[in-house]
Amino acid sequence: MTSMNWADQHAPTLLVKIFGKDRPGLTAGLFRTLAAFQVDVIDIEQVVTRGRITLCVLIRPPDGEAASEGELRATVHAWAEGAGLQAEIISGTGDNPSRGTGRSHVTVLGNPLTADTTAVVASRIAATGGNIDRIYRLAKYPVTAVEFDVSGVPTEELRTALAKEAAASGVDIAVVSSGLQRRAPRLVVMDVDSTLIQDEVIELFAAHAGCEERVAEVTAAAMRGELDFEQSLHQRVALLAGLDESVIDKVRSEVRLTPGARTLIRTLKRLGCQVGVVSGGFTQVTDALRERLGLDFAAANTLEVVDGKLTGRVTGEVVDRPGKATLLRRFAAEAGVPLSRTVAIGDGANDLDMLNAAGLGVAFNAKPLVREAAHTAVSVPFLDTVLYLLGITREEVEAADAQG
Repeated sequence: MTSMNWADQHAPTLLVKIFGKDRPGLTAGLFRTLAAFQVDVIDIEQVVTRGRITLCVLIRPPDGEAASEGELRATVHAWAEGAGLQAEIISGTGDNPSRGTGRSHVTVLGNPLTADTTAVVASRIAATGGNIDRIYRLAKYPVTAVEFDVSGVPTEELRTALAKEAAASGVDIAVVSSGLQRRAPRLVVMDVDSTLIQDEVIELFAAHAGCEERVAEVTAAAMRGELDFEQSLHQRVALLAGLDESVIDKVRSEVRLTPGARTLIRTLKRLGCQVGVVSGGFTQVTDALRERLGLDFAAANTLEVVDGKLTGRVTGEVVDRPGKATLLRRFAAEAGVPLSRTVAIGDGANDLDMLNAAGLGVAFNAKPLVREAAHTAVSVPFLDTVLYLLGITREEVEAADAQG
């Protein structure tokens, strides 16, 4: 976009609007028509929706007598009629005013996205004093994702207002600052259990030990924040004492990646991002995932094995709620990425410190406590929807995949 300076804000301009059935060559045809009048182009916007084009061009009127403008109008209308389009030419002055300070991207995910949801989001933006400068679609499947470019209100203020709306309506809304930093390489760190993978690893081990129900009860209480994580970890691991270490390979083979996990990681790596995992689970599984998925970082607890048997203990420092945030900071330092360009993804209460420490914390199919406290939430079962929160479209992902 090209903005006129203040001295030009009162200069006459013409807004040429063309709309109708889209086909190749229409944009070139309009500009060839305008070129005959040697006009300057100030701004252009074009969008195609369900095969219908809307093309808007802001120009300076042609030099010369008033008849020149009249001739331009007649010529454009004649060209549009011949092309099976409609044309509208509106006289006015100046260009768009400069966008306000405090620029943000607001991403809304819906499955489906309803008119009611969109109205609520737009109303809340307006209530904060923000202006919607542009709206466009990022994806149409497996969810509908649209992005609002908003100016005129600080990002944190807008995020707070929309977070309340998201919690009340159950819709997924993310708010991030606009600017060059959005395009810069990032560090993305994920929880493992029920985030990167569909399973709780300790429950897979427990199934082989015959204590799955007891372990699941303790796990659920810990994820809801009702139990101290370290204490609950020791309680659950103790139930695994005596298992043969051959069970480790069986558990690795039973792990199921969350839908979209490979796409998320593959796309992030193509963008030059670094990706890691931190887990309250076990290195016996996370190290295998690191190798399998090409992760840059991985940290977890380690099950102690003596004489080929699990002892029911873990070795080393426990990766708990504060430990995950510490590891995020450590990974960021090693990656050379400031915390403002980190993204953390998790589902449980023990992920909250990490989510809040990151530049963007995403609660993925999370417990209510976590959803309410995180920067944003995703409640659909596709991990690659996180890409939309970073402004990446489904078409860009698929094009990259097609190129290998």
